[in-house]
Amino acid sequence: MADGDHIRVRVAQTSPQDWKYISEGGSTIVFSYAGPPHPTFDGTALRLRKIAHEDVSAKDKAPLTDGAGEEEPDDPTIVFQQTVIQRLISPEYLPYLHSVDIEREWLIRLAVQCETYRPAERCVRGRIDVSRRKGVLAPDLISGDGWAVEIKPKWGFLPSPTYLSTTSYPIKTKTCHFCMHAQLKKAMGQHTALGYCPLDLFSGVEARIVRALRALWDAWIETSGRVNNLRIFVEGHMLKPTFDPCSLGSLEPLARQLYPRPAFESMSLPSLDVTDLRDRFITALLPTLLQTPVLNTLASIQRTLDPLDIEGLAALWARAHAAEPTAPPPLGSGAVDPTPEEWAHFVDSYHAMNLSHDSASTQPQVDKLRYYCLAYLLSASFKDCSLILRMPPSRGPRAGVTVIDLDVKSIVRLGKWEQMDREIVRSYAMAEAPRRCIDQWNVDVQEGRRAKLLLFSS
Repeated sequence: MADGDHIRVRVAQTSPQDWKYISEGGSTIVFSYAGPPHPTFDGTALRLRKIAHEDVSAKDKAPLTDGAGEEEPDDPTIVFQQTVIQRLISPEYLPYLHSVDIEREWLIRLAVQCETYRPAERCVRGRIDVSRRKGVLAPDLISGDGWAVEIKPKWGFLPSPTYLSTTSYPIKTKTCHFCMHAQLKKAMGQHTALGYCPLDLFSGVEARIVRALRALWDAWIETSGRVNNLRIFVEGHMLKPTFDPCSLGSLEPLARQLYPRPAFESMSLPSLDVTDLRDRFITALLPTLLQTPVLNTLASIQRTLDPLDIEGLAALWARAHAAEPTAPPPLGSGAVDPTPEEWAHFVDSYHAMNLSHDSASTQPQVDKLRYYCLAYLLSASFKDCSLILRMPPSRGPRAGVTVIDLDVKSIVRLGKWEQMDREIVRSYAMAEAPRRCIDQWNVDVQEGRRAKLLLFSS
């Protein structure tokens, strides 16, 4: 399909019953093709946009049509990947995305069909947007023989202290954003991977990666898979673990993948050691996570796209509006989302600034406000992406790593992010035992500086 972008693909060539629900996030829902052999759809996944119940439009309620009239543009994810993402991450680590035409009646049938399989908390928030006329077709990375793991790593760095306030400085320079936010979520009664620190996963240090994977596994078990930082699929089916040690049937498919066949067939489910299964899970993933360049690339991109922190960006915004007679408008207020052409120009500027090491080494100027706003938006995309580790059956080739869910963010969210940041820091300031998160990049920089000093002093 990589050579056939000009070919119009219609998903209505298939039946909605040919598509199996996989998973969903806040804005999209994903299905895997499970119908009869088809040259276009075999081995593919369909990604569709969702809509909140309160945002259902008059167009969505209109009589059924085939969407005649002005053609709907391709999904923004496709254009964004082609224009921006592929210039920052090697295409070998990205899924090939293809636009497909979708009829409304077909979508309605699929939306009704999948409701039974969707988590209740997702159903009450929204559903498939049946007003859309196009979806995204991508490789199915979780089905077939073997198993797959989805990890949402989140923020991979501590912010530069340069632009932090005196209040947030002692907090943000010691505890990462994810760990602070996890503490707030726990206080609000939400499920969260409380023991997991992304800086461990991004560190490149074996012991720390093991600690990160152990924490992700434990949170996955304790919340029955409700946290989205770890998902495990076996032969296309997402596992929902149970916290009840007397009911281990939910882990049997994974145990079949991780234990040699004779060993698995000789054990009974009640005798399954969950701790040993966790250790085997970690052992299987560890070589790939240690060797892949993806984690280091993601952390570097996040860091260099967010040199000011949201606090520094808000301060720059306030400076830009200092001459106005009233208080500065909320961060991002009135700003418009960039066009694909502006995004392409931004990436040119980003590469030029990094080559000249200007991204955080000088005081940001007001005339660069638009650049820093777009940089923060793009950083947010990389902070919210996921990794798919495709694990082959026993004794198969090494696992592959693919970066997914690199969606474009809207600039209207800047104000909400600033407000959330203040709430997170204010809440964490009252923590009785603040967590100390270690940014390995800072450690390596300090060690490099010490090595240079020793070299010059010898």
